[in-house]
Amino acid sequence: MIIQKAMTEHNEEQVLLLRGRRRRCCLIATGVAILMLLAFFIIILILALTVFKTKQPITELQSAKIDGIAPRVTFPAVDIQLNLTLDLQILVKNRNRASFKHGSGKSLLLYQGKQVGDVDIDPGLIPARGSAVLPCRLALQVDELASNLGALIRDVLDGELVMETRTRIPGRVNLLGIFKKHIVATSECQFTVAVLAFKIQSQKCKNKARF
Repeated sequence: MIIQKAMTEHNEEQVLLLRGRRRRCCLIATGVAILMLLAFFIIILILALTVFKTKQPITELQSAKIDGIAPRVTFPAVDIQLNLTLDLQILVKNRNRASFKHGSGKSLLLYQGKQVGDVDIDPGLIPARGSAVLPCRLALQVDELASNLGALIRDVLDGELVMETRTRIPGRVNLLGIFKKHIVATSECQFTVAVLAFKIQSQKCKNKARF
């Protein structure tokens, strides 16, 4: 009886000791898993704030073509032949290390501070660290141009047209499929077009972004 009782107590101690070891192993494994998960999220957060920090897209005019301007002026009646369209190639550079998916945008054309045309920009996707050319065909508002006829005549005779574009492109940057950040890219460009050559001589753009 005494021997049997001692063996039973010994077995119970072994069972309790084994349970304790298992519990400690489970606690250690759980702690390691939590630490690894925490370290993973810290690394992702650091990358999101440094390497993958959202940057504003850069917008600039790549080319402009004015179809149909005939700088022919007759006196005493002034006659300037104008076409109703202006073809612009807007280059959008995505500086982020993630793709930039943009929705429908809008580009306005201004002359002497007045809006003389507008165009909708179709939605699209610009790859990470990539760029895309957005073709824009603007319909010029002849009535607004006519209100600045004096300035227009001087510019045509000088062989240069100074105009402005204001572009707004809303979109979203997707970082690692985890962080999604909305961004609205805007730009204001003042450019000078050579009337006879139909080419951009110079341009100055300001880019902004609202996150």
